[in-house]
Amino acid sequence: MNEALSGFLPFIIIFVLFYFMLIRPQMAQAKKVKAMLAALKVGDEVSTSGGILGKITKLNDQFAILEVNANSQIKIQKQTVQAVLPKGTIKSI
Repeated sequence: MNEALSGFLPFIIIFVLFYFMLIRPQMAQAKKVKAMLAALKVGDEVSTSGGILGKITKLNDQFAILEVNANSQIKIQKQTVQAVLPKGTIKSI
């Protein structure tokens, strides 16, 4: 019995290390992204994963409409929003 346990011990240790070094941080990051997407509101300035900066003018469950300049708006999927920027960031660029 002791030999069988000692044979599996390295695998158990590797799994525990993977959990604390890879799986758990990924789950925490996914939770942060989900909370950020749920907190989006009209008027937020955002950056998308494609590098587009814009201000949210309309928002629904899956899509957001971004105003990229005074004359153009684009429709994006909400999950492409990478970061919410501080107010005034777009004008300062």
